[in-house]
Amino acid sequence: MSVRSQTGRGRLRAPALRWGGGLAIALLLACPAHVPAAGGLQPVDEAGYRKLLDRHRGQVVLVDFWATWCEPCRQEMPALVRIAGQYAPAGFRLITISADDEEQLGRAAQFLRLHRAPFPAYYKKARDDTAFINSVEPAWSGALPALFLYRPDGRLAAKFIGETEPQTIEGAVRKLLAARPKGK
Repeated sequence: MSVRSQTGRGRLRAPALRWGGGLAIALLLACPAHVPAAGGLQPVDEAGYRKLLDRHRGQVVLVDFWATWCEPCRQEMPALVRIAGQYAPAGFRLITISADDEEQLGRAAQFLRLHRAPFPAYYKKARDDTAFINSVEPAWSGALPALFLYRPDGRLAAKFIGETEPQTIEGAVRKLLAARPKGK
């Protein structure tokens, strides 16, 4: 239903609609996706994960494994995007990897765009889930949300499995950025 109101100058203007963040997200995830199947997300397998990290050597990298069906994953995304925007000029990079099934990837991409997450973004396309999980971190069970923070030399510095306060993540990022050699 379209409602129009008349302005003082005789022009018609549609009133602004205000949606609560939760309602907008629920509607986005409930509606059929009108984007290509992968929604612009790029596949990453076990070998591709290591190559992805290698491409970002010299930067502090936070890899976020998430899914649209994971409520804590969806809840933490705005804070992760804020951290990414704030610290990108200092050499920080957020990489998102969706664990959604392929038929949900369009919705995953829509969600990332809604929250202005950095692209390119990825989805897990493992030949063997256990091998993929072990290639990331052998102690990880595959539970979501899962965040892995890497030093500029590519070594794992911290992992955050399950719900984690944004301040804890941001503190770990700041600490690694402060330890980087100047000029890098």
